[in-house]
Amino acid sequence: MLTGDARNRVNSIWEMFWTGGISNPLSVIEQFTYLLFIKQLDDQQIRQEKRARLSGKPLENPIFSSEQHNFRWSQFKNYEAGIMFETIKDEAFPHMKALGDERSQFTKHLENAVFIIPTPQLLQRVVTGIDQLITEISEKNKDTMGDLYEYLLSKIATSGTNGQFRTPRHIIRMMVELMKPSPQDTIVDPATGTAGFLVEAAEYVREHHRDELFVKSGNEELQAHFKSSMFHGFDTDLTMLRIAAMNLMLHGIEDPQILYQDSLSKGNTEVEKYSLVLANPPFKGSLDYSEVADNLLKKVKTKKTELLFLALMLRLLKNGGRCAVVVPDGVLFGSSKAHVDIRKEIIDNHKLEAIISMPSGVFKPYAGVSTAIMIFTKTNFGGTDQVWFYDMQADGYSLDDNRRELDMDKHENNNIPDIISRFSNLDFEKDRTRYEQSFFVNKEALRANNYDLSINRYKEQKHEEVVYAPPKQILQEVANLEKQITAGLQKLEEMLK
Repeated sequence: MLTGDARNRVNSIWEMFWTGGISNPLSVIEQFTYLLFIKQLDDQQIRQEKRARLSGKPLENPIFSSEQHNFRWSQFKNYEAGIMFETIKDEAFPHMKALGDERSQFTKHLENAVFIIPTPQLLQRVVTGIDQLITEISEKNKDTMGDLYEYLLSKIATSGTNGQFRTPRHIIRMMVELMKPSPQDTIVDPATGTAGFLVEAAEYVREHHRDELFVKSGNEELQAHFKSSMFHGFDTDLTMLRIAAMNLMLHGIEDPQILYQDSLSKGNTEVEKYSLVLANPPFKGSLDYSEVADNLLKKVKTKKTELLFLALMLRLLKNGGRCAVVVPDGVLFGSSKAHVDIRKEIIDNHKLEAIISMPSGVFKPYAGVSTAIMIFTKTNFGGTDQVWFYDMQADGYSLDDNRRELDMDKHENNNIPDIISRFSNLDFEKDRTRYEQSFFVNKEALRANNYDLSINRYKEQKHEEVVYAPPKQILQEVANLEKQITAGLQKLEEMLK
């Protein structure tokens, strides 16, 4: 998360746009993002040049050729305002749009991108502000783009029309670490947003399978898969699609498969294509039946987006495919036929593995909804034996609107390392009782409770017996106190005479 100082810098840059004549928040975010992307491209080439110098090898596939030297942020940031304006508008910006292959999704999404900063003076102030901002936050946090996007998007509104809101980076990271994606996976987020889940999955694969992907020879097919066919996403917001495509490009995904598509509509015909779903789909939306794909309605007859997305994920996954998804608590205990049907489908016909209940403050200050993470595997023949429940009580930040970072090393402040450790060693969880923070519940108990998945339905509380004095003794003590009070009042009256 951004610190107070960094937020103040972002607010200051936002104010520059506003007073400079760009008042539409989405336009501000787009222009802000384009400049951030150009800055990050230069930073990326600087890192590549350093590696090339150390290895003594020539720079392969440079982002900027020697003839395009002045397109680079490190060069034009020092230019006089008028020259900077012409350089970015006529050279750096078109170069950014043309980076991908002409047939790539990246190129399609940026095809209609327009540079609309109106004056050289405004551009120079914004470039200087962004340069100072990136320098400051990069020293403290490597997830620069993710945190910046999260904060910028929070300035538009707390949620979209269908209840969508951004997922905190540390929650995304936890979900990815729970699922442990591999280079062989094909991953999708059907509610992509800025591609936070896909970016984090790419970073996990890069970190944990570096030798397999980038060092050992003979893995050209896996490398090609990582760069072009491993990461997929759908969204209906063109601004989000552009941001997602740029975000993935910066993380080494040369041709991200980010599509303009309504995931729940009849137009989405994808079936059993992916091995891993990571998502936080829109909550509390309500769609017209005529707009929803028929095969989703056959699975769960409802207009509620949070239930339809679960049906969609089952459809998108191959057999053996896994899913980690954020759901509102209502999905876990809702009593309508649609709620029960989708839970029954996952429990009886597939393998439900875990329910991680999160505190309601996780999405503050943007939303106070209570949520949980549901983890399951598609099997089409059942497999749910017992489900692991975890009662997350802390995520490392205060649960109020301020979301201050706490001492992460203390378990009472941050349960995330414990969740990852326990989920990775479920054999050691079998002897835990329902009085503890995590425990198993068998399938028969779930069925007996109408497939209710609320942790409070199964967690037991220890009640300590409190022994009170006998009533006569309490009355006597009250009478003695009354006598002492009366005596004290009499002394005060005598003193005032």
